[in-house]
Amino acid sequence: MKNLFLVIISLIMFSSQTTWSASKKAEKIKVRIGWQIPWSIQGQLVQILKHTDILAKNGIEAEFIGKSAGPELNELAMAGQVDLILTADQPATVLFMKSADWRGIARLMYNRTTTYVPLKSKINNVQDLKKKQVGVPYGTAAQRIIVEAIENDKVTDVKFVNLGMLEHIPLIDRAKASDEKWGDFDALSGFDPIPAVLEANKKVKTIHKGKVCSMVVVNKNFIGKNKNLPKKFIKALTQAYVYYQKNTEKANKWFIEEAKITNTNPTVFEVAAEYEPNLKKNAKIRTKFSDEDFVIIQKAADFAAKNTKKNINIKDFVNNSYH
Repeated sequence: MKNLFLVIISLIMFSSQTTWSASKKAEKIKVRIGWQIPWSIQGQLVQILKHTDILAKNGIEAEFIGKSAGPELNELAMAGQVDLILTADQPATVLFMKSADWRGIARLMYNRTTTYVPLKSKINNVQDLKKKQVGVPYGTAAQRIIVEAIENDKVTDVKFVNLGMLEHIPLIDRAKASDEKWGDFDALSGFDPIPAVLEANKKVKTIHKGKVCSMVVVNKNFIGKNKNLPKKFIKALTQAYVYYQKNTEKANKWFIEEAKITNTNPTVFEVAAEYEPNLKKNAKIRTKFSDEDFVIIQKAADFAAKNTKKNINIKDFVNNSYH
């Protein structure tokens, strides 16, 4: 009778441990992810994470919070409304300057910024922007890169006006094909896919291009409470890239639908991915930062310092230790 009692107790304990272990195993890290709705390639990667079980298989449960540009994500970050953001180098460095609680844990992608003018414009290069008005979303990498190009070419008297990416296409569509300006704007600067859409549809003449190093940025305190999150998310990001390589058309369709991008054709996203090696055929996915990446990101920090008057060493905030 005693042996039977011991067996029963053992079975109860084993059952309890098994149930507890299964419960712990089933628990997922809940994370609020800020992302940018009109931004390719990031947009396709987000759609893949939304439409597949990649995050779930990596033990992550995500709430996606979409905005139109990086500065808006910074507002959410400072307000404690997101735990992780997908952002470009420029707004990321501004966030680091505002708060020591954020870290760049992985390279997200390389993306393009371009400056473009009407097809009939007499502007053919950066030098021709002297005494012209340029619309660009403030606080973005697009602003930094065109300002840097103008300074490098010693161009003066260029007027910049804050113009969000979602305002570019309606402004251009209102103009006549024969116009040399878009309303009050002689030129616009922005980030893909909208410039790529405009290029593919032969609605603009591109006069300058720049390369941006975008990244995954996570709240340091959130990492402290969820130590496995960085590795799990980096693994999920890598798998999303592999999925995108194999299901390009499907991922592009998901992105187009949510971003409400019109007049696209198959070449648009090829143009937008010009700088991204992870989307080349048979590419080995890389999410680590390279030496060149740190140089690009430091340039972003130095540009931001002109307004914030705060200098930072980007390697204090961005590194590969989470891989």
